[in-house]
Amino acid sequence: MSAAGTGLVTRSGGLPQEPYDVTVIGAGVVGAALARELARYRLRVAVVEASDDVGEGTSKANTAILHTGFDAVPGSLEARLVREGQRRLSAYAAECGIPVERVGALLVAWDEDQLAALPGLLEKAERNGYDEAALLDAAEVRAREPHLGPGALGALAVPGESVICPWTTPLAFATQAVRSGVDLHLDCRVTAVDLGHAADGVPHTPHTLHTSRGDVRTHYLVNAAGLHADTVDRMLGHDTFTVTPRRGQLIVFDKLARDLVRHILLPVPTALGKGVLVAPTVYGNVLLGPTAEDLDDKQATHSTAEGLADLREKGARILPELLDEEVTAVYAGLRAATEDDDYRIRAWPGQRYVTVGGIRSTGLTASMAIAAYVTELLADVGLDLGGAPGELAPVTMPNLGEAFPRPYQRADLIAADPAYGAVVCHCERVTRGEIRDALLSTVPPGSLDGLRRRTRARGGRCQGFYCGAAVRELFDRRDRSAARRAAR
Repeated sequence: MSAAGTGLVTRSGGLPQEPYDVTVIGAGVVGAALARELARYRLRVAVVEASDDVGEGTSKANTAILHTGFDAVPGSLEARLVREGQRRLSAYAAECGIPVERVGALLVAWDEDQLAALPGLLEKAERNGYDEAALLDAAEVRAREPHLGPGALGALAVPGESVICPWTTPLAFATQAVRSGVDLHLDCRVTAVDLGHAADGVPHTPHTLHTSRGDVRTHYLVNAAGLHADTVDRMLGHDTFTVTPRRGQLIVFDKLARDLVRHILLPVPTALGKGVLVAPTVYGNVLLGPTAEDLDDKQATHSTAEGLADLREKGARILPELLDEEVTAVYAGLRAATEDDDYRIRAWPGQRYVTVGGIRSTGLTASMAIAAYVTELLADVGLDLGGAPGELAPVTMPNLGEAFPRPYQRADLIAADPAYGAVVCHCERVTRGEIRDALLSTVPPGSLDGLRRRTRARGGRCQGFYCGAAVRELFDRRDRSAARRAAR
């Protein structure tokens, strides 16, 4: 076992040649959580990510729900890890400032068949160890959600469901990992893997990952590549699952719509997923979506007129007044669906390799539990963890949630640094101080979209029409300053 690494964040140039103890492919929420978990041990760890940022793929475009796991398949690995992950992530979010709002959910029945299904869903929740769910009649549903469309016959109330910031979560994991010695290599796509060898009584040789930036050598390997987990698995000779990208299109409504909804409004689920929901966000908006479209193209993150029309049709039944509100944005994400209705996590002892595949929309909730589980699997296939895990230095993340004080509202911050009172993005009330802090952070953004996920700048109703030039100037100024420092 090696000493802990140096904590590099790289987007270009050559890669370290000394072998890592463990390398994780993928810096989504699961890969970042695993990096953080491995940082608790004296290991030399790397994460390689094909895109230019943490959480750039599936992790950035989901419904941002912190699930209780009430409706998971009882006895499945997913059910176990979601339940444990919800406990872990709730505590972690409170510790480091990830915004979470426990708004609760109502699983609404709109016809007699759906109403008849609710007792079974209540029983499933109880089998999953969740005992706070309760059946509501039509009058109780209407009292709790007065703006609900006509015709709701009843609901299953799930008070433990919450909304969370999906952008801050993987960034917090990655920040803590890098500060604790993990190397994060971005813009680093894996193109092939040469497996190392082992013989009785002879130390094994490292695997070699061929990437778009050169080779990375590692003794143990974890595949957390999300939509591309099956591709990486096949590089190592396995053909046990196929990822079918399932596109989910969503509509984001203006903050003025926030008073229309008090809970996450869920439909009765189908085989394709949890269906179209209406949910508040921690940023003060309201979400409508997602669609569920199985595709062949793992890059198809565009919205379609048909998909958005379908969402509006379904939204008109759930919350009719929502459609009178302004739309702030539309977006689409791809979920990593497989042939199985469970996570595809498996260790391959002879290869010192663990596959983490089929992590769908619950992966955000389960991420920390998945990380702990995979670390156990690595130990089972021979990784020497070197004893009990250590404690990591805590991190405090910038608050992006509307339910908590933002910098422009804090007189103490502004008095100490007037940059926190200089609003740059007026739609989202983002200050010059927040943008500066993001650009100088441990894992700085590699693009304006990355800056938006760290600050909300350019994410409001004008989508950067007014603040875009000012935000770009601050971003480019950081790059010019870095260039000058490098030239000295």
